[in-house]
Amino acid sequence: MTAWLEQVNWGNDGLLPVITQEFSTKQVLTLAWMNRESLQLTAENGHAVYWSRSRQKLWHKGEQSGHQQIIKSIRMDCDQDAILLEVEQIGGIACHTGRHHCFFLELHDGEWQATEPVLKDPNEIYR
Repeated sequence: MTAWLEQVNWGNDGLLPVITQEFSTKQVLTLAWMNRESLQLTAENGHAVYWSRSRQKLWHKGEQSGHQQIIKSIRMDCDQDAILLEVEQIGGIACHTGRHHCFFLELHDGEWQATEPVLKDPNEIYR
């Protein structure tokens, strides 16, 4: 039963943007991409699966790091061309840089400055 996937307005490249938000705090963790298969797997398995544009393959969040994202809800916007995932972030780290979320760079006086600490060295996460 995948009729619900037909209601998604996929981009010309077969992808759509996905905003991932922490369920408990409502903090935006990341922006990623999904194709039809990754959205279907996410809904079926209950954990986030994205499409890696750089590697051109499915990316099961936490497959290497253990920092999975457990799905609490999947929402679609009014234009049906973007998804919002509400997740429980396992391990407290969503970003490959070892930070809690990916939006840690803030513009101050014309310069990007890191405003969030590294919680774990990425070299320890991705061996």
